[in-house]
Amino acid sequence: FFKGCPLRCLWCHNPEGIGRKPQLLITKTGCLHCGKCEQPCGHPECAPFDRCTKICPKGLIKVAGTEVDARELAEQLKQQADFLADGGITLSGGEPMYQPEFLMELLEALKPLHTVIETSGHVSQEIFQMAAKACSIVYLDVKHMDSAVHRRLTGVGNSLIQKNLGWMLSQSRPFVVRVPLIPGLNDSAENLTALAQRLEGAKAPVKVEFLPYNPFTGAKYEMAEMEFTLKEIDGNSYHPVIPEKEFEQRNIPFEVL
Repeated sequence: FFKGCPLRCLWCHNPEGIGRKPQLLITKTGCLHCGKCEQPCGHPECAPFDRCTKICPKGLIKVAGTEVDARELAEQLKQQADFLADGGITLSGGEPMYQPEFLMELLEALKPLHTVIETSGHVSQEIFQMAAKACSIVYLDVKHMDSAVHRRLTGVGNSLIQKNLGWMLSQSRPFVVRVPLIPGLNDSAENLTALAQRLEGAKAPVKVEFLPYNPFTGAKYEMAEMEFTLKEIDGNSYHPVIPEKEFEQRNIPFEVL
């Protein structure tokens, strides 16, 4: 999981992946309020956080994010090559293409392992195409087909994403489109039909994966001292309705995960 993302999706279930820098995740439940973490310590890695990240007697303090060297990380991963041979490595986030130099160095060092990039697609066409060509397969997130609605839901319009999607549709390589289904926000038949129409005529096979809303999405926000604004959504009773015929008549396979 890469840290740093250009989007601010209202439903983001990896809020610790939005910012580029390491940050604290503090579990409030079970805290003894002993104050030990607020006392000065000599650990240089704790200095950026103004508290000790190691002394909590219940282990409730964690640091999300660490700086690593791309080739050193690749060597660590390749030590597990025997276990990864039938699957591979997925690079997600955050947004992997938000760190293009690191990403390209890592992909090169990971060869010959199978690699997947899961991306929002909100990056320059140059970076997108360079990274897409360097990995085994691309998983491209599509949040909403209407740019104005997309901006309201994610903080950015979808023009860059649509350009990169268009490029993928023109290539002779399969890819996967992923759609997080958020009740009442992007799960309408109109929006999903527009997606099916957009994917029609792809040069290579394209599959769609629908990701139902996760009702536990907001759990990390309190830990990261961030505000979660979609608390009113009841994901437990949510059963998305996919306009199946729109995809079937266009020979676009889909799956609800």
